[in-house]
Amino acid sequence: MILAATGLQRERRIVAGPDIEAIASGGDVAQLEAVLDRRAASARGIISIGIAGALAPGLPVGQWVVADAVVFDGEPLPTDPAWTSRLAACLPEAARGLLLGANTMVMEATQKAALYRATRAITVDMESHIVARVARRYGLPFVVARVVSDAAHHSLPPAARVGMKSDGTMDLPAVLRSLLANPGQLPALIRTGLEAERGFRALLRGHRRLGPRLGGPDFA
Repeated sequence: MILAATGLQRERRIVAGPDIEAIASGGDVAQLEAVLDRRAASARGIISIGIAGALAPGLPVGQWVVADAVVFDGEPLPTDPAWTSRLAACLPEAARGLLLGANTMVMEATQKAALYRATRAITVDMESHIVARVARRYGLPFVVARVVSDAAHHSLPPAARVGMKSDGTMDLPAVLRSLLANPGQLPALIRTGLEAERGFRALLRGHRRLGPRLGGPDFA
């Protein structure tokens, strides 16, 4: 079995399969780490897969990114070389580089730019550093493959911050309340939704190429 960590239930449904136990964090990093800890003993590897925010300027929405290492608290945690190479072979258009793990959502374009300057990580998400930490604790191979769903030069609207429940489903009432409180964010919210949809479509296409084991080799 391979464990797959995602943020949203929509991502989880795309990547889940007979050989893949997919877990949606819902943005709760402590909950994700606890679940992975419980499952790690029976796992043969862990992958962080789904959508992510761009930090590198010019990285387009829909672009796949395969990590050489995950940066958290200034420390790069290298991904499994063999598995990473298989991901890159399945996704030859993917960008390669460092990915940043964050415990909270990175919302502002200015914050993205500052993180890129400080870390040189090209994308950021809220699951990859947890995957890296659990994998290191249990001696498991891990990899990261993510699709850009919001560009580095775009800030996310406030409604995006409240739009996810702890189970990884969308919280539409919270989004509507945020929109009623701040109607001016509507154009940014529409743009964010359209970009996210492009990211999900790219995730679905790439998942088909990765195959039922998400590019994972038959680990010894």
